[in-house]
Amino acid sequence: MNPIVWVGGSLREPGQPVIAATDHGFTVGDGVFETLAVRDGVPFALSRHLARLAYSADRIGLPAPDGGAIREGIAAVLDAGTGSVSRLRVTVTSGDGPMGSARGDGPPTVVVTGVDALRPRQCRAVRAPWKRNERSAIAGVKSTSYAENAVIVEYARSKGADEAILANTYGNLCEGTASNVFVEVGGEIVTPPLASGCLAGITRGLALEWAVRAALPVRVAAPGELTMAVLDQAIAGEAHLAVTSSTRGVQHVSSLDGTDLAPGQLLRELSAVYELRAERETDPPVPSRR
Repeated sequence: MNPIVWVGGSLREPGQPVIAATDHGFTVGDGVFETLAVRDGVPFALSRHLARLAYSADRIGLPAPDGGAIREGIAAVLDAGTGSVSRLRVTVTSGDGPMGSARGDGPPTVVVTGVDALRPRQCRAVRAPWKRNERSAIAGVKSTSYAENAVIVEYARSKGADEAILANTYGNLCEGTASNVFVEVGGEIVTPPLASGCLAGITRGLALEWAVRAALPVRVAAPGELTMAVLDQAIAGEAHLAVTSSTRGVQHVSSLDGTDLAPGQLLRELSAVYELRAERETDPPVPSRR
């Protein structure tokens, strides 16, 4: 199917231009976005995605996106797709701007796109030779400035993989290019803390919450606890890996740096718990901030 596109209150025809050549999201990547899975025609965890979109916008100094308008756009895209849409993307940019880093005064650009995209069936990962800067101005922001990730994914593809796992500048385990990482080691499941510079993934958060409710031994690692050496443990069979994202769910890492990895029993249970809860609870409430 052609992408179904909604911009500024209306659906657009396939191939119709929707972004101005001077849009700051196009010229300098000045924007934020969210990618959502669609389960049985329903956008999964929509409230949490909109909350994170607002957080990302606030972090880079953009006005709060109009959540009501975005929900209308999503509904229009899903209706036009007549059940064929499996993935949604919401993109918000700062709008028209000058040829430089400084923003203009125009209203933001809001785009909702729907496609029929297959869920990744497996995760084959490599270690990235670059590091994530946990002190970056956009650390933890779902930003459209994605060239860094594009370069790293192309590196992974050149190695026969589809994901790359990064350390932060301290050499600690951080995240994948489009996923969070969970490690089964020592009879428990641990994941890097947000202080590592990783994104506060929606699936990451739900996996942690639902695992606790299911009495699985899961926790967020202390800063500096998970170094990249844990990947050597995985290759040696002393640990197990999974990645989480909206499109992958909780997915076993089947190979790392060309070595096949066995799945961990606890991570298998976590994946099953996540899928069951996701089927029952399509829009989990946004946690209150304290």
